[in-house]
Amino acid sequence: QVQLVESGGGLVQPGGSLRLSCAASGSITRLYDMGWYRQAPGKQRELVARITRGGNTNYADSVKGRFTISRDNAKNMVYLQMNSLKAEDTAVYYCNQCLGWSPNGLYAWGQGTLVTVSA
Repeated sequence: QVQLVESGGGLVQPGGSLRLSCAASGSITRLYDMGWYRQAPGKQRELVARITRGGNTNYADSVKGRFTISRDNAKNMVYLQMNSLKAEDTAVYYCNQCLGWSPNGLYAWGQGTLVTVSA
């Protein structure tokens, strides 16, 4: 089994920044495409950023230019730098190994980390 633990969320004012971390552990041979997902209240989970093992990245239009995904393969860590945060970024953020560009992940979901953007 693979365990995913997200951290780094919190309350931030509009225009602020946060850096999220995701630690993967357990029965991992290697992690392939990894992504950050989010689920806002009353909405479906969505994939907002994806990174290949080689470092190629893709972003949802809603976060492009503001969020940056990165990874450390040696440590099985994935990060999300979020800048210029907006109220609409408020959500629980999760990481997972991607299944294409879909809201589904390969492994069981972790507990997520809550990001609240509010004045």
